[in-house]
Amino acid sequence: MPTAEPSGPLAEGAERPASGVQAELRQRLRRPVSLGRQVWERAIRLLLASCASLSLAITLAILVVLISETLRFFQDAEYQREHRLALQRTCALLMASPDTSFPWATAGLLYPQILNDLPALERQPVTLRYFLTGTEWTAGFRGEKYGMLPLLVGTLLVALIAAALALPAGVVTAIFLSEYAGPRWRAVLKPVLEILAGIPTVVYGYFALTTITPLLQQWIPALESNNQLSGGIVVAIMILPMVTSLSEDSLRAVPQVLRHASYALGANRFETATRVVLPAALSGVMASFLLAIARAVGETMAVTLACGGKAQLSFDPRVGAATITSYIATVAAGDVMHNSTHFQSLFALALVLFCITLAMNLLGVLVLRRYRQAYI
Repeated sequence: MPTAEPSGPLAEGAERPASGVQAELRQRLRRPVSLGRQVWERAIRLLLASCASLSLAITLAILVVLISETLRFFQDAEYQREHRLALQRTCALLMASPDTSFPWATAGLLYPQILNDLPALERQPVTLRYFLTGTEWTAGFRGEKYGMLPLLVGTLLVALIAAALALPAGVVTAIFLSEYAGPRWRAVLKPVLEILAGIPTVVYGYFALTTITPLLQQWIPALESNNQLSGGIVVAIMILPMVTSLSEDSLRAVPQVLRHASYALGANRFETATRVVLPAALSGVMASFLLAIARAVGETMAVTLACGGKAQLSFDPRVGAATITSYIATVAAGDVMHNSTHFQSLFALALVLFCITLAMNLLGVLVLRRYRQAYI
């Protein structure tokens, strides 16, 4: 007896009836794309590619300017060194002449040139090694020396103080917002953090100068009016919103399944937050640390007002010291002659600062990729 083949929706190979939305989507996909739409899509793609190319071109242009001016700085310093040696050899040759009247007569003719070149005679020869490891920076004074170690130490010390204060506080705040805070607390704390992030840096600088430093001087009598401790504290306040926001985003990206599994095993909320959620979001938290430190290294106005502009090598946070950014801002706003060795040294400092911030950002990207966890 022949059996009837199923003819309903369960028949093998039979196409399921599409819903109204699916049928409409299929009809739209089958329609040929009009010429005007193709032109519009290409125009949008070209515009987006142009914006991306423009940002890349600006970055490359800045890098080219920094490198070219830095090379000019070292070439000018090398010329000054050779000129100094040539003048010394000339003076030695004149004084060694057997004719007693000849050297004095010639020296009288060369006296204006020698007097004009006295700063070059006393200037410390600048090499890449001395620039990176020299302990004296006396640019603009007689006997100029271009050792950037005092500026580098001041920059790193301020960034270290800021990181030591802002990173733990930022993580604790992020854990509270992600795991404990209710809608009311979040509605209050999030705008406050956004306000902190939007305050101009010069306001932070005057806040450090007029409020933080006087308060610290009550507990630390030896604290100077311009000091690195106040600069580190105010920079910590500035980078706190960045650490908190990025860390909170990483913590909230952890799936709720992990939290529920931790609660099912008997863990409380604090244990779940510190032993499950925080390790799972460690890559994003570490990336926020590195980005915040890079921001602290590049801070300018607040550090200039809080720490001062004196380039001195000191590991004591109670005294003032210039950072790379504060020194560049102070000198660039002064009366330094353009195309002078002192002016070109600012580009060399800016290139070092660019390399530091670039290294911190690249390290943050590598950490994010290395320890990123994928959840299915």
